Amino acid sequence: MSGTLYGKEKSEKEIEKIVEETKNSDQKIYPILKAGDWVGLKAGALNSNLIRSEAGPKVVIAYGINTPDNFVFLTQKHLETMDQKQITNEAFRNLGNYETEFTYSEVLQNKVLTSSGNDFSSERILSEAHMLKAHTMLEADELFVSVPRRSCMMVISRNAEEELLKAFLGLHKDAWEDDSYGNAPIANILFTMKAGRITGHIALDNITREE
Repeated sequence: MSGTLYGKEKSEKEIEKIVEETKNSDQKIYPILKAGDWVGLKAGALNSNLIRSEAGPKVVIAYGINTPDNFVFLTQKHLETMDQKQITNEAFRNLGNYETEFTYSEVLQNKVLTSSGNDFSSERILSEAHMLKAHTMLEADELFVSVPRRSCMMVISRNAEEELLKAFLGLHKDAWEDDSYGNAPIANILFTMKAGRITGHIALDNITREE
């Protein structure tokens, strides 16, 4: 089974032990954004589609437990002792209680927000209450939201000036291409958002930026 699902490479016996230990774990479950080609999907990780295309999922929501020794993604085996609806409800409740804050980017005239560096910064895009704060801070009815990699989020008004949007796309592109921090990639897209909820997405696979 892939090491991507359970961290560093482990034997089947070690994985079975981890699964057994987490079946009745009191550790918190969180939703985790993963790319649609994440190898954990083939390994049986529980998931739901966030963005799906004709070619298959682009972004999925997996569910994981942060144990003292391992970050473990839940699989079908966990359903032997855990209810899937309960898992989902608990994960999103924990995400709602997970505290992250937005910071204005002074370099971009305080018209771009960042919220990065925490384990679930990117997943907080799924928290309506959190994203409503972004609407308020930017005084914007509609937003573009970038979560190119885990622990990274950037937000701008959909009606921002063209030069600011270009700069925002540049930030997204840099983050998407920068693997130096080891944060797993999520998607080369912008999410569109209204009233704190995702309304769609724009693929950025072919964007270019003036240097």
